[in-house]
Amino acid sequence: MNHAEHTDRLTRDDSRTGEPAAEIRNLRVEIGGRAIVDGVSLTARPGEVTALIGASGSGKTTTGLALLGEYPPGAQVFGDVRLSGGGLVGYVPQHPAAALNPARRVSALLTDIARAQVRHLPRGRRRAAARERVLRALAEAQLSDAEEMLERYPHQLSGGQQQRVVLAQALLLGARVVVADEPTTGQDALTKSRVIERFAAVAARGIAVVLLSHDLDVVRALADEVVVLRAGQVVESGPARRLLSAPRHEWTRELLAEETEFASRDRGVDTGRPVLRIRDLTARHRDGGRGTSVVLRVPGLDLRAGECVAVVGRSGSGKTTLARCLAGLHRDHDGEVLLDGTPLPRSLRGRDRAQLAAVQYVFQDARAAFDEHRPVLHQVARTAVRLRGAPPADATREALAVLAGLGLPAGLVRGRPGQLSGGELQRAALARALLARPRVLVCDEITSGLDPVTRREILGVLTDLLHERDDLSLVLITHDLDTAARAHRIVALEAGEVVEREGADEHRTYESGGAE
Repeated sequence: MNHAEHTDRLTRDDSRTGEPAAEIRNLRVEIGGRAIVDGVSLTARPGEVTALIGASGSGKTTTGLALLGEYPPGAQVFGDVRLSGGGLVGYVPQHPAAALNPARRVSALLTDIARAQVRHLPRGRRRAAARERVLRALAEAQLSDAEEMLERYPHQLSGGQQQRVVLAQALLLGARVVVADEPTTGQDALTKSRVIERFAAVAARGIAVVLLSHDLDVVRALADEVVVLRAGQVVESGPARRLLSAPRHEWTRELLAEETEFASRDRGVDTGRPVLRIRDLTARHRDGGRGTSVVLRVPGLDLRAGECVAVVGRSGSGKTTLARCLAGLHRDHDGEVLLDGTPLPRSLRGRDRAQLAAVQYVFQDARAAFDEHRPVLHQVARTAVRLRGAPPADATREALAVLAGLGLPAGLVRGRPGQLSGGELQRAALARALLARPRVLVCDEITSGLDPVTRREILGVLTDLLHERDDLSLVLITHDLDTAARAHRIVALEAGEVVEREGADEHRTYESGGAE
């Protein structure tokens, strides 16, 4: 432990009290008679970080949201959830944009909270006092350039900035417990380190942090206590240092196991005509009323049958913009994207069914990509009906087979998206794309929100697909260099420019880092 870590630990130790900030005792949550959380107990203490880890669908988010009194629709709940002194609980979701009103500026979102807290002051002092509280909360959430950020709308902020605004809301409300749900999902190395610093600072203020995370590096850096969940039950819990270094349960050992390299399955890449070609691509983003700004320049890039190309770079480097251009989701660009030598229309609306099926996109935020009111199976099967003209009964059988191959049983996928975990929905999203039988599969950070076990499984599925299908190519958008190393080639972006292209075996010098 270095000096900074030692000092931080002492600060957090000094802030603790004997009374828990929150307790969960024997929590059981049932949906349709199936227990998704069964007998879970935990204690969150002031100044401590309690981490919940486990595979996708283990019950982490359900347990965390129980502290806010929120449960899935139709759930039956048993057990006790207690908050010390009726204290408030703040929630920082995995995708923070969902917690912010897109039609209101940051200043309005925060000032509404602060205004209610200064009503006891004379009318002439309220506005200044409210603004002072807002700026202090933003500073405590480590959001630099606060004055500038206040004038922006949520969509004009990066994911990390959105996360800090949500955290500032919780701090402004006076939350004594903060639930952080996968706060480092999709973040590069430097951004991740800043997230760690941010929540360590929150704990140092005497606030209890409940961390829901698959990222074991973050858990090691932050956690005081660790609770390991599997299939809704606690299989092991204890002090972080002991549990992470000497796990006692077999499942914990599997969860903590180092990722192993996939066995080499290269059958060679087709050296013929490229399946997909990018020529002189320049993409722009609209900047409010001030026109547009260039965010991406790719002079040329080819993708051949059977090839996996990984696109890496820090947050804001242009990775997702490139992916969206390929898929027809970002039309404001010059240049060409060609499929088998034929230019693809820039917009999805201009592409015919064959072109839509040929290039499929799997989103990072799988939950936002599903209609919450329709069964998952119906939405997956619909792809084969709509894009390939398959009869509905045949499409359903095929969907069930593909979903089962990804570890999703029929009983689960016949439910609505709200009944699946984030990792389970990510696998369903991959199945939906595969039902189109694409030529090019664009995967945007699809392993970033997954636990190590599920991540290994998904990467294994992608490896098998490339091995088994001669006509499939893969574009893997990722911040994780270990994941990128599975690719045949790596393309690195920085500030919208291609800065490096190499084979994966030689690509070892690039480091993801930089400002958000």
